[in-house]
Amino acid sequence: MRRWRLVLGGGDAEGTGRALTGSDAAMDRALAELYGREPRRADAKGKDRAGGLGGSAPSVARWLGDIRTYFPSSVVQVMQRDAIDRLGLATLLLEPEMLDAVEPDVHLVGTLLSLDKAMPETTRESARAVVRKVVDDLEKRLATRTRATLTGALDRSARINRPRHRDIDWDRTIRANLKNYLPEHRTVVPERLVGHGRASRAVRKEVVLCIDQSGSMAASVVYASVFGAVLASMRSIATRLVVFDTAVVDLTDRLDDPVDVLFGTRLGGGTDINRALAHCQARIGRPADTVVVLVSDLYEGGIRDEMLKRVAAMKASGVQFVALLALSDEGAPAYDRDHAAALAALGVPAFACTPDLFPEIMAAALEKRPLPIPPA
Repeated sequence: MRRWRLVLGGGDAEGTGRALTGSDAAMDRALAELYGREPRRADAKGKDRAGGLGGSAPSVARWLGDIRTYFPSSVVQVMQRDAIDRLGLATLLLEPEMLDAVEPDVHLVGTLLSLDKAMPETTRESARAVVRKVVDDLEKRLATRTRATLTGALDRSARINRPRHRDIDWDRTIRANLKNYLPEHRTVVPERLVGHGRASRAVRKEVVLCIDQSGSMAASVVYASVFGAVLASMRSIATRLVVFDTAVVDLTDRLDDPVDVLFGTRLGGGTDINRALAHCQARIGRPADTVVVLVSDLYEGGIRDEMLKRVAAMKASGVQFVALLALSDEGAPAYDRDHAAALAALGVPAFACTPDLFPEIMAAALEKRPLPIPPA
């Protein structure tokens, strides 16, 4: 009954008859501050009509401290997101004491980046510290596996005809020689060895990350910036990172620090995918060794037919083209289904990708094998 009382939130029709005390009562108050009110909405004059968590940053900071006391980090992050959406918390994030109270996560970083132009100098360092913490945590989680997966892909892509014993790919060798199976000896005679060399330190592949920075793609921008920095740290891969809305910004020179990349973005605005792809296409020097990754919801504000022609031309030249509707843990976003279908007709399936799957997607693209597309 205690749990049902906490779920239902009290009131005359709640029906449990259970009174809350101590930490339960405090937890209930914290929930009621957020979910016991109508979301903020503007009246005819553009002013908020619903109440919020209070009129000052200190009261909100206390509320943020309370939820961190009573709920685990994953729940705190959900409540913070809901507070930003329902109660207009975003504007209060411009105050340093607020940033000291929040639980950093990818969605909070996206909100801070969208507020960057309005952020006073007194808040900017606190905001960078929040972004730095999230980026460092993501790098620890993703970097080692990404490097290991892609290094293996680069090694396997360097096929040779006469491999040394330690470089023989036994699985492929057995498959290639199954016709030479001798039943009486229960063995395969390997007429042809299949193997791979070791990837040298020279640049073997080029990767272009082309990232839509419209407001709906905030989480994808954060993850793409981290992956861009990881890829740029690998000597065998030349990495370029381009972000776009209606303008195109090349942030390749900032890839040594993903925080600088993120603060070089400008979340919001329209979308001109064709213009961004034109910028990327002009900088491809070795098409057969290049992977272009477009991360976008495909709502094109530019010239649709030109965008599709550009993708077709890149594929015809030998470029491996990958279209991701999102690079985040949130699943498939709203996206332009007509453009997704048009890309699929060109042999470029468009799908959402989680950060944990991204290394496998890139490995398959580098090896020019079918992509491990997750089920819809």
